[in-house]
Amino acid sequence: MCASIETSEIEVVDIRNGPLCALNGEYALSLMRAFNQKLQVVDLQDLPFGKDFLRELSRKGLTCQILNLRSSHFRKLNMAGKFMQIRTLNLDFSTSLTSFQDDCFACMPNLTCLSMCKTRVANLWTTMAALSKLSSLVELRFQKWLCCNDSASPSASSGGNLEDQPDVGQHLTDIDEESYLNQEFDYMDLLANLSSGWNRQVNLRGELSSGTTWNKKEESLHGYFGRHNANVRPKYISHHASPICSEKHYREYMIASLPNLKVLDNLPVRKIDSKKAAVTFSQHFEYLPYNRKRKESVVGILHRREIKDTRSHRLSKNQKPSYSHGSSQYSYTRSLCAARLGSSAWPLFHSLSVSGCDLGDKSRSFRPRQFEYHPSLSSLMAFGTLDGEVVVVNHENEKVVRCVSSLGAMNSVLGLCWLKKYPSKLIAGSDSGSLKLYDIEHMPPPITGMCSGAGSITFDDFDQLTSIHVNSTDELFLASGYSKNVALYDINSGRRIQVFTDMHREPINVVKFSNHSPSVFATSSFDQDVKLWDLRQKPVQPCYTTSSSRGNVMVCFSPDDHYLLASAVDNEVRQLLAVDGRLHLTFDIAPTGSSQNYTRSYYMNGRDYIISGSSDEHVVRVCCAQTGRRLRDISLEGKGLGNSMYVQSLRGDPFRVNLLESCGNAKGYSKSRDSCSSNNMGAFCAKKCSTRCANAGIQDRCLKYCGICCEQCKCVPSGTYGNKHECPCYRDKKNSKGKPKCP
Repeated sequence: MCASIETSEIEVVDIRNGPLCALNGEYALSLMRAFNQKLQVVDLQDLPFGKDFLRELSRKGLTCQILNLRSSHFRKLNMAGKFMQIRTLNLDFSTSLTSFQDDCFACMPNLTCLSMCKTRVANLWTTMAALSKLSSLVELRFQKWLCCNDSASPSASSGGNLEDQPDVGQHLTDIDEESYLNQEFDYMDLLANLSSGWNRQVNLRGELSSGTTWNKKEESLHGYFGRHNANVRPKYISHHASPICSEKHYREYMIASLPNLKVLDNLPVRKIDSKKAAVTFSQHFEYLPYNRKRKESVVGILHRREIKDTRSHRLSKNQKPSYSHGSSQYSYTRSLCAARLGSSAWPLFHSLSVSGCDLGDKSRSFRPRQFEYHPSLSSLMAFGTLDGEVVVVNHENEKVVRCVSSLGAMNSVLGLCWLKKYPSKLIAGSDSGSLKLYDIEHMPPPITGMCSGAGSITFDDFDQLTSIHVNSTDELFLASGYSKNVALYDINSGRRIQVFTDMHREPINVVKFSNHSPSVFATSSFDQDVKLWDLRQKPVQPCYTTSSSRGNVMVCFSPDDHYLLASAVDNEVRQLLAVDGRLHLTFDIAPTGSSQNYTRSYYMNGRDYIISGSSDEHVVRVCCAQTGRRLRDISLEGKGLGNSMYVQSLRGDPFRVNLLESCGNAKGYSKSRDSCSSNNMGAFCAKKCSTRCANAGIQDRCLKYCGICCEQCKCVPSGTYGNKHECPCYRDKKNSKGKPKCP
């Protein structure tokens, strides 16, 4: 019977699931697809068919023009089927929806109206990357902005209940200016109130694709706003907002990124709005570094670096460079990061799966609390656990290299620091105050699930320890914790030299030595102060003190010691000049209002970018350290519904262009790597060096010197960094500065 409708005189068919629907999901899909091109409206709000139905619906598609999936159970939207006819999509109150697949809207080229109110969508960058595939989108909603007068409530001005419209069949062009602002106008809610009085003459395709209609309506609304502004400024109240609406400059970001948008959240996008949005976007978001206007490819950046061309772009007569990037050693890495990161809004997450199976005990797993990359061995990482273990792992092949058990002496490991001149040694401290120096070369490899406790030197305890740090010469280290004191230790003698008392008015969270001066260090405390000290001046008085408005959680030096990065509670992140503590830059990160939102920030890719994360938020923010503009927010989601990962500790990999690596392999970057291996090396060296440099941060440099060494030594060690004993010639070759020549 349904199939016969295709050749009948019936013009359109609408489908709506009711409370007495007895069909299962398979039959419901068959029913909808049987109507083929006659299908116009499909209303499936609060559908009872389950996740399998949604998965099949998104995989195979529909031929309808209007699809209402209110209250659906999508977690990550992936509309992969054919939705070529769809004009309007309603996903309101789909409270499981948090994110989108890269091409989830690519199958909807004619979609003009999209509503996602009261969803859990929060990330501006991934959302915009998905929406940018909708070239016909003119109306978008993540909340409902309703206009109300001072003398009337929203319900009164809209003619009753906000959720119920008095005239569900009213045509778009018949709505006057006042009702457009004072009523909840949208197609989505009309779908929820379908009745026998529905006006079948509404032509959505012509209505929403006609530029003339929109232009006339826009001009009319401009006049309305002008009249309103001349008398009384209208009030607007947000209803059913998604979390993305609380992001700073959300509206400006959307308008600047979607130039064809006509209506956002029930409010028209005027020309003046577009101009203001472009200015706000350039002030607060970084699309390209160094004020570049044209997007560059990774291949082009690598080519300029190869020919040592420091000119990134041409400045106009009146334009002055905001940062002298030509002489910066990080200029190319920053450019590579922005170019690569701009090509994908979805970073490639890789979960490091280190469990007891590596130790011969399948029932055992670790509970990491703190971690540190090795400063000179690119594949190694150490992490401390809540059970007091110190584990050294090869994070590239996910194998445990060494494991140190607590042996009843350590609780949660909160402090870890590798020595730089002695790459096999690291210092670990636990919250019980235990401090030990480990040499991984003198520890046997883990076997049969046993973690050795041998090969360690014990220092005097420091009660309630939270932080340790070694100076640049590997001679001294400092310890701080839930006290006002800092202890200084001599690594060579193994004894505590001195305890500096009452350095702050409240507990000292973090102590950090500078990267180049062995006597200068900084402390941060919950008393809201950051202080710089010098051991040569017997630190009784600090070199200077600078204050935050909240308690400081974190402080660290930039790699060149030019800046101090201070992170206070609830996203207060500031960059200071290390020489005198003057404020250089404040990062505009929205606070949550929580006094327990402990924020930690670090430098990455030299001093060009900072990463920041907080203990009450499942997002890592990447900001430009020179301008403060936001480059990207990265949402961290665990497995299972509503399972998010909150930031307790974060670090930047010192060996890789972190943002570049996080986004997978670009064709341009792979092409550059292949050309280096084929043009400059023989077949043997090309194969060996390609394997060895597979995970290098700057692959062309790795391949270049690996090829030179291979041609001279006729061998290349296996692996990515270690195993150099396999090729002594390769291992011992030095450059003009006396450092290892071979990568």
